Amino acid sequence: MKIKKSLVTQFLQDYRIVKDGYENYLPKAGDVALFEIIEIGKHQSMQSDSKRSVSIFNGDQILAAFADRYATSQFEGYVPTEILPEYHILGAGGVIGLVKSKNAALEDIEPTTVKWLGYAVDDKGYIINTKFYGMNRPSFHAKVKGPKVILSLGATMDSGKTTTAAYLTRGLYLEGKKVGFIKLTGTAFTKDKDFVFDTGAMFTLDFSDAGYPSTFTVPVSEILDIYEFLRNKMIDYGNLDYIVMEIADGILQVETMGLISNKDFMNTISHVVFSCGDSLSALKGLEVLKSLEIEPVMLAGRFTMSELLIREVRKYVNIPIFGIDLMEQKAANYLFK
Repeated sequence: MKIKKSLVTQFLQDYRIVKDGYENYLPKAGDVALFEIIEIGKHQSMQSDSKRSVSIFNGDQILAAFADRYATSQFEGYVPTEILPEYHILGAGGVIGLVKSKNAALEDIEPTTVKWLGYAVDDKGYIINTKFYGMNRPSFHAKVKGPKVILSLGATMDSGKTTTAAYLTRGLYLEGKKVGFIKLTGTAFTKDKDFVFDTGAMFTLDFSDAGYPSTFTVPVSEILDIYEFLRNKMIDYGNLDYIVMEIADGILQVETMGLISNKDFMNTISHVVFSCGDSLSALKGLEVLKSLEIEPVMLAGRFTMSELLIREVRKYVNIPIFGIDLMEQKAANYLFK
């Protein structure tokens, strides 16, 4: 039967599937395995290793990887800690685990279920783990180097971080600047970096380019090494003026908070932009960031879709507020020269 390879297995070339001897093995995040689709639920398609969205059907065989997922508007899920007959697709990039909780909007929608068929092993018989498959990651060095890094943070998931990063990139591009984009954390899916590429970024990368299906529950020290790896790749690309970088989810999410609380990491950042969904999250979010000695150069996000919300926030802050039109037309010229 034809095997449909998921995005998270994009770097795998030579492998074979082995079942015997691994029936009682507990997987680790990044372990690659072959699964059969048992029942279609939330995920009716999957992003393939070619980055094309492919439809999946009951009975299909997919090559994917175990990992955890954090998504407040979707699923919270984890690598299984016991052997079970069925597991779940947690993310369209090919992340497999067990759903622990889901957003109430998905109350009547079940995850797509899969059955484990065997592990992908290399020529020595070792299980292939995406995090270590041909990757040689450097250790993080807390020094400023290469292009200036603009960090896009958000109050919550879906507060507008990616849109802000994209239109900020667009504004810089229209000013004649050469921009790269990094999505440092999240769950593997290329939609965000593809969007920013389309707005004018010359080069886009995310954590999956370092072999990680997801960064949820990954130690901050390891994420810093991912950052070093991706930043070095951007520098190797050459002649960039800026790197616009997004950290997924909200500032209270554990890995996000761990990163922005890290002085060495923040010392590599030139500017911070903060996206919010409403006026109160803007004000409270600024308080949280101030406690970490972080002062954004501008506010943006979904709340800027409403002139009323903008006026509410302007009563309390002096930070410039930019909707996507102003960001595309003026933000680069106004803020980053």
